[in-house]
Amino acid sequence: MDWQNRCVRWAGRLGLAIALVFGTAAQAQHGDKGASRWVSAWGTAQQLAPQPAPKMPPPEVMARFKAMPKPPVSPIPPIPQQFSDQTLRMIARTSIAGNAVRVQLSNAAGSEPLVIAETHLARSKGDSRVDPASDHALTFGGQRSVTIEPGQIVASDPVEMAVPAFQDLAVSLYVPGAAKAATVHPLGLRTTYVAAGNAAAAPELAGAQTNRSYFWLAGIDVRAAGDARTIVAFGDSITDGFMTTPDASKAWPDLLAQRLQADPKTAGWSVINMGIAGNRIRRDGAGLSALARFDRDVLSRPGASWMILLLGINDINMAAFPNPPEADKVTADQLITAYRQVIAKAHLHGVKVMGATILPTYGLWLYSDQTEATRTAVNAWIRNSGEFDAVVDFDAVTRDPAQPNRLRPEFDPGDHVHPNDAGNAAMAAAIRLVVFARP
Repeated sequence: MDWQNRCVRWAGRLGLAIALVFGTAAQAQHGDKGASRWVSAWGTAQQLAPQPAPKMPPPEVMARFKAMPKPPVSPIPPIPQQFSDQTLRMIARTSIAGNAVRVQLSNAAGSEPLVIAETHLARSKGDSRVDPASDHALTFGGQRSVTIEPGQIVASDPVEMAVPAFQDLAVSLYVPGAAKAATVHPLGLRTTYVAAGNAAAAPELAGAQTNRSYFWLAGIDVRAAGDARTIVAFGDSITDGFMTTPDASKAWPDLLAQRLQADPKTAGWSVINMGIAGNRIRRDGAGLSALARFDRDVLSRPGASWMILLLGINDINMAAFPNPPEADKVTADQLITAYRQVIAKAHLHGVKVMGATILPTYGLWLYSDQTEATRTAVNAWIRNSGEFDAVVDFDAVTRDPAQPNRLRPEFDPGDHVHPNDAGNAAMAAAIRLVVFARP
C-alpha cells in the first residue's frame, strides 16, 4: 500500500511537471505578454574567411576600368592588424527595448586564444564619452577576465539594465596582450575608439585613435517582452549599408527597425544587420558564403523568427570577371538552387523568409548583357515562384523608370551599385509591415 501511495504521489508530481512544461511552451508560442525572452537587439556578422587576392584583369579590361569615372571613396578605412595593451570602445544601437542586457564576443576566425581582461557596458553620450552612472563591468561565468578559444563565441552574464529602443550602447574591451584582429566586421559604419592601456571604465577616451570596424563584438541581446521576436537582415554590402552616411543609422535594416517600433502592432520586433560587404550566397570570398554562415548568423541569433534575404549580385558580378575560375561561373538556376537551400534550412527551424529582388547595376564596369539577363531571371523567380513566405521588390523601388537596368539617379552615389541614404529609405519603406503585425 505504501508503495502504491508513493506511485500515486509521483504520478501527480509528474503530471504537474508536464503541465508546467507544456503550459510554458504554450505561453511562449502564443506570446504571453507577462513573460519575457531574450532576443537579439543588435548584431553584426564577422568575416570568417580570408579574402583571396584578386586576379588582375587583362590590360584591355584594366584600360576600360581606368577610363571610367572614379567611384566614391570606400567607406571601409584601413583595419589595424592587431591590438596590444589597448582598449577598444565600440558603439552599437539597440533596435528594441529590454530590461536586461548581455553581450556576445567572438573569436570565430582567430587561430590563437583571445584574452579580454575587462569588458564594460554603458550608455553612450556621443563620441567616446559614456554615462558613468550606467557603467557595468561585465562578467563571464562570474569572472571579469575571459579567454576565448579559437572558433568560439561567448556570452556575458546578464546585467539588469533598462534600455530603450535605439539606445546607443558603448562596449569597451581591454586587450592586455598582443591579439591579432582576425574576427572583424570591416564595414561597421560606427566610429570605434582605441586608447592605450586599460581605459575600459573611463568616462571618455581622450585622444583615442579611430576607425569604423567592429572587433570581436558579435551581438547584444536584451530581455524583452514575451512576444518579442527578431528579424535578420541577411545580405551583402547593400544590406551592410555601404555608401550610407556613417554614424547616422541610415542602412535599410536600421530604417526598417524605426518603422517597426513606430507601430504598436509591430513594436515587438527587433532587426539585426547580418550583411557582409562582398558576400556571395554560393561561394566563400568576403566572408564565408551565405550558405556556410547561415547557422551562425541566422539560426543562432536569439528570437530569430523572420529573415530578409538580399543576396546574389556578387555571385553574378564575380562571374563577369575576365576568365573567371570555373567554380565562380554562375547561372540563374544555380542561384535559385541556393535560395531554395536557404528557404529549406530556415523553414526547418521555424524561420520565415522574405525574398528581396536584386538591384540594378548598369554603369558598373562588370555590367553586361549576360549579368543583366541572370539578374532579370532570378528576380522573376523571386517575384513569382511562391516559394518565399513574403517578397519585397527592392528592384522595383530603386530602378530608374526611364532605364530599368540602372539605379535611379537620385539614389546612385556614383558607384552604380549601392543606394545612398535616400535609396535605403525607399527600400525600407517598400517592406510591408503587415507581414509582421501582431494579430
